[in-house]
Amino acid sequence: MKPLHIPALLAAMTALAGLNGCAAGPQTASRAGFRPDYMGVRTVLLTGNLVDVLVTMKGARGDADVADYARCAAAQYALIRGYGFARHVRTNVVEEGGVWRGDAVYTISAALPRGTKTIDAEVTVRDCGAQGIPTV
Repeated sequence: MKPLHIPALLAAMTALAGLNGCAAGPQTASRAGFRPDYMGVRTVLLTGNLVDVLVTMKGARGDADVADYARCAAAQYALIRGYGFARHVRTNVVEEGGVWRGDAVYTISAALPRGTKTIDAEVTVRDCGAQGIPTV
């Protein structure tokens, strides 16, 4: 077994700590100054377990912020209807004059649906609250 070379070990640990700090920096910076105005949600039950979630907001940084708002609303809607899960079908986002609108479709179900874009409604609603994103 090779003996530990303390200066080299300390240098490596310092380098890793620096990289870790770099990874956190941009995420923190991207949240700084982000002050969205969540203007409302409208949900429409299309058929059986298919729901259309319409959201409006200002201050979005892009499509992902609007999609996150719709996801949070869909998760809460699933819980309100007595379901524990949702699956994302599609989201369309438009921005006009600083107002962002999202039109998202989800299926809701009691059991975990097949697919890769599934949502555990309870966990998602809790996460949305922690991020300050309102639900229905």
